[in-house]
Amino acid sequence: MTDDERFHVRLEAVGRDPEIARHTLSGFYDGAEWKTHATTARAYSYRYAAIGDNAMTLRTSQMNGYVEGDIPPGDDYIVQWLTGGHAIVDMGGDAVPLTVGRPMLFPAHRPFVFGFTDYQQKLVHLNRQQVDAVATELHGAVPGSIRFDHLTRPSAASIALWHETVALVSRTVARGSVSPVLWNELIRMTAVSFLEMYAPNAAHVPEALRHPRNAHVRLAVEYIHEYAHLPLAVAQIAEIAGLSVRALQESFQRTLGMSPMAHLRLVRLERAHEDLLAGAPPATTVGDIARRWGFAHLGRFSAAYGERFGEHPRDTLRR
Repeated sequence: MTDDERFHVRLEAVGRDPEIARHTLSGFYDGAEWKTHATTARAYSYRYAAIGDNAMTLRTSQMNGYVEGDIPPGDDYIVQWLTGGHAIVDMGGDAVPLTVGRPMLFPAHRPFVFGFTDYQQKLVHLNRQQVDAVATELHGAVPGSIRFDHLTRPSAASIALWHETVALVSRTVARGSVSPVLWNELIRMTAVSFLEMYAPNAAHVPEALRHPRNAHVRLAVEYIHEYAHLPLAVAQIAEIAGLSVRALQESFQRTLGMSPMAHLRLVRLERAHEDLLAGAPPATTVGDIARRWGFAHLGRFSAAYGERFGEHPRDTLRR
């Protein structure tokens, strides 16, 4: 496989027209409300470049000017750091000012707005499934349940490891010939480095499900976590697990002490709790989050939420 075939993600956008920049750069992130303009006596200019594949890309971005826009959740975890300039991430929310050289994970599980001024920036995009697979292996996390807190301040040691890892990957790519085996190892190494900076918040596989005899139930649990946002029926879960509906019900009661649908309801309440903690009114409402996680009746959702977390969902949202 040639280098060109390996790195099928190759992007480069360079120019001096703010309108072209707005259209082009927002397209890279599926943004809807972007704006950009000159800020100083220097002429407006921008450059954006990326190389990699769907599993990982290395990117650089720079601008003489100001850019502001929204980024919705996507298929990647995005770690970025400034090498110059000024920026605020999550404007209207946590409003985090960036520090040159210090990596920050973009909010990964909800949309956010950023503003960057006269900046130089490096970014690494890591496919969520790649990172989640490594997190599952290293931390025993349930696939589909993994969340990361973008407000985590990584340790100095983990930041140093991250920069060293990215530098090694960059040097290897610049060499011009990377085999598939080597590239996969570099992706894994970068994912491990990422997890050193950002420990996952995730449901862990119960000890009982780690026994080979409960492999079918574990498949069902992992499926529930992965697709909790979708309408799920017990027959559908049983089919994924390779069990009859009755066998699935009995296996859940024996290993987890609840039915499959009760477990699904618990997972959905946990996800709603996470979204309420991360949300900011008035952009986020309790009703929106309840519907997102399959709770059609707001009153029943609030009652179940209060029983589980000891407070009304609106109080969680206001924190």
